[in-house]
Amino acid sequence: MKKLYAVIGLGRFGGSICKELSKEGKEVLAIDMDEDKVNEYKEIATHAVIADSTDELALKELGFRNIDHVIVAIGDNIHASILTTLILGEFGVRKITVKAQNNYHEKILEKIGADEVVHPERDMGRRIAHSIISSNVLDYLELSDEYSVVEIKAGEKLSDKTLIELDIRKKFGCNVVAIKRGKDINVSPMPNEQIIMNDILIIIGSDKDISRFQKALVNEED
Repeated sequence: MKKLYAVIGLGRFGGSICKELSKEGKEVLAIDMDEDKVNEYKEIATHAVIADSTDELALKELGFRNIDHVIVAIGDNIHASILTTLILGEFGVRKITVKAQNNYHEKILEKIGADEVVHPERDMGRRIAHSIISSNVLDYLELSDEYSVVEIKAGEKLSDKTLIELDIRKKFGCNVVAIKRGKDINVSPMPNEQIIMNDILIIIGSDKDISRFQKALVNEED
């Protein structure tokens, strides 16, 4: 079954995650109390709804018990962020990622059941969205609006194959610029280099090409 995602709070941070997940073809429920923000995302998310995330009944009616991963990106209202996280935990949501305002807020979120706590000033929305989609994406660095460098951990689809067999450059337009194996790093690996499970591939390319590569050889099945 396809994974279901929800983004609570459609400010700059939550909005960027919502856009990126939607662009990657994921089913996303977007909610906010601001009608204008919800209207802005009606054509982007699978569903965009005006709702109060601290209202347990409202979340239940929206089917949050069936959501696989919820990103709580509420703005400055720390109380709402904490209460929402508590409700989601009681619902048994499989994974809860929450935006923290400060270190104190982070400590509380970790104690009440947040699986991952992020700081927007430290972590870009796009980078987090890619780590949400696949646990094999370890880092995502934007070089420009269209080009990025990504660190990807080799899974079953990549392991025991050589670079020439995978033909990543020809098929996807991306370049493997280095392979990290433990403490060793192989810069500009040869075409006959064989990839081993859990190798770290450093790949450079356009966002579109990297996305195609991820979908074909990296992302877990939804």
